[in-house]
Amino acid sequence: MSGLPHSPHALVTGGGRGIGRAIAAALVGAGATVTVIGRNAATLEDTVSAGAAHFAAVADVSDEASLKAAIAAASARKSIDILVANAGSAESAPLLKSDSAMFARMMDVNFMGVVHAVRAVLPGMKDSPYGRIVAVASTAGLKGYAYVSAYTAAKHAVVGLVRSLALEMAASNVTVNAVCPGFTDTDLVAGSIETIMKKTGRSREQAIAELAKHNPQGRLISPQEVADAVLWLCGEGAGAITGQAIAVAGGEI
Repeated sequence: MSGLPHSPHALVTGGGRGIGRAIAAALVGAGATVTVIGRNAATLEDTVSAGAAHFAAVADVSDEASLKAAIAAASARKSIDILVANAGSAESAPLLKSDSAMFARMMDVNFMGVVHAVRAVLPGMKDSPYGRIVAVASTAGLKGYAYVSAYTAAKHAVVGLVRSLALEMAASNVTVNAVCPGFTDTDLVAGSIETIMKKTGRSREQAIAELAKHNPQGRLISPQEVADAVLWLCGEGAGAITGQAIAVAGGEI
């Protein structure tokens, strides 16, 4: 497998924890200079201190001006070759209890956060000899799940964006892909586990099993497994892979 070109600059949104931190660390290990962006300064500082990133900036991906300023500062340090649009959040409720504000929150973070990040990096990336854009979507971008209609709609939108932008960029050296993890062992899924326990009275083990049953392998995905898929897509050898939504889900879908 062909690796990264010499010392690219990678930007990872939501890079302070979970999947984002695993991706940032994998990119550092492969020789990239990595900037992580997120909302929690302490978490980002810990990521840098641990060697999982080189630089950090505080920004909310749903706030276009804030994110644009953070990316501009990172680009001034070194042009951005890789964007991993990972930041996201999930809320669950039946559709009739999912109000317009919930749909707006899910779209703002999970979809518009990707749009804002891509629009900020693309002008400097599209004429470069190498560029990689990877959006971290979800299996919810490929299928439906009950009680997460707003989140599912936002992740479907991410996959649609990736497919359209890949065609726009096909004549350039920029590839655009999505990875779609199944239920992954992160803080985000921990919140889902707590919700299942609270609403159903199930034990933690039973709640985890409820999520893991979607995976034919009968387990949660590890953040490192998602990071490995992203790292491959960012490599020079993946230049012909674009417009894809790759499930990292143990055979689900």
